[in-house]
Amino acid sequence: MKIEELKTILKATVVVGEDQLDTVITGGGAAELMEDVLSAAAKGCALLTGATTARVMQTARVMQVGAVVIVRGKQPTEEVIKLARDFNIALLSTEYSLFVACGRLYMNGMRGLDGSW
Repeated sequence: MKIEELKTILKATVVVGEDQLDTVITGGGAAELMEDVLSAAAKGCALLTGATTARVMQTARVMQVGAVVIVRGKQPTEEVIKLARDFNIALLSTEYSLFVACGRLYMNGMRGLDGSW
């Protein structure tokens, strides 16, 4: 799935990364605790989270995440936006809850990172 499709499915706003909409996302995962991301994320995946701290982008960079989606209509701080630009990681925001956003992506073919199909 490309970031453009992810954007459409989640009715998301692209905060950073309009030039990355053709990037392919390898799967998806959701976490509020960045420690969970460190143990489960995969290169090129989408990370869905309600967290809006700089640590989200720092963790996304370490794990080579393809896109970060902030849920529940939360808006990232200027620091988070700057880091997304600096790290060249697409950053999106959706009004959907974490649960609903994950469900919508799953129903449209995105799979999780745990290997279950």
